Amino acid sequence: MKNGVILGIDTSNYTTSVALMSLGGELIANLKRPLPVKAGERGLRQSDAVFSHIKNLPDIMNEAREILGEGEIVAVGVSERPRNQDGSYMPCFLSGVAAAESAALASHAPLYRFSHQCGHIMAAIYSSGDDSLLSGEFAAFHVSGGTTELLRVTPEGAAFRAELVGGTADLNAGQVIDRIGVLMGLAFPAGAHMEALAKQNETPIPRKKPSMKGLEISLSGLENLAEKLFRESGDSALTSAFVFDYIGRALTMLTEGYTLKYGISPVLYAGGVMSNSIIKGMLSSVCGARFAEPALSSDNAVGIAALARRAFLKEV
Repeated sequence: MKNGVILGIDTSNYTTSVALMSLGGELIANLKRPLPVKAGERGLRQSDAVFSHIKNLPDIMNEAREILGEGEIVAVGVSERPRNQDGSYMPCFLSGVAAAESAALASHAPLYRFSHQCGHIMAAIYSSGDDSLLSGEFAAFHVSGGTTELLRVTPEGAAFRAELVGGTADLNAGQVIDRIGVLMGLAFPAGAHMEALAKQNETPIPRKKPSMKGLEISLSGLENLAEKLFRESGDSALTSAFVFDYIGRALTMLTEGYTLKYGISPVLYAGGVMSNSIIKGMLSSVCGARFAEPALSSDNAVGIAALARRAFLKEV
């Protein structure tokens, strides 16, 4: 087991991801292949995502095999569903499960199944370097194109129990970003392009108070406001800055609402939207905020590999 390596696989609606991690916790490889989205479109149908994963997996697995070299796969982890909830299901994850089952059988290694959401949480913990989050309750935001959720998290086994306590009442943060980005003529996904534009903005940003009820925010209003701002100004830099400022203030309000209800606790921000440096800057001083580095905020298999490593080490 000296050269033991953990293989992690994640097949989300936007990225085919494979990771290799040593038994000591060293990240050996973080391999990703984005799924192609046609110009002008704002996402993928599940059937198209599954087809793209099937095309991507042989190539990315071969790259992982070359990096593995003399290493031995001793455990395989995979994301099999979006969340740790009954009925949580998306066909795109079946592609990864099939590849993981084949890899585990070929390697005579145990297979561990997790949710995509737990993978994001673990990737953020791994990246932040704060292992104390693995031993107590904390708050976690999962903010992406498919999710904007506020979770009360406690470690459970090798993974987590995540209680949904708040988030968005309608659109997800990543949805708004991508919709406005495509409206402005940017490629999907639009987050990185809009962040570059926002950093060029020199115009005062209009301040609109986010709508919040309890621990739920509404982001459909943001889409309407941003669309109106762009159509009236034609200023893509200002519109981008406005979108990120609004989302940052909305997440700040949710964080403050959580601490008032549940008490101050570490707050972990995960998901693709949290790779945005503008939003991170707005949240960095709030309630002991922890973030993943950008490469581990977006979809990846590193968190899945880290969870599989924990599960494997608990059994040996």
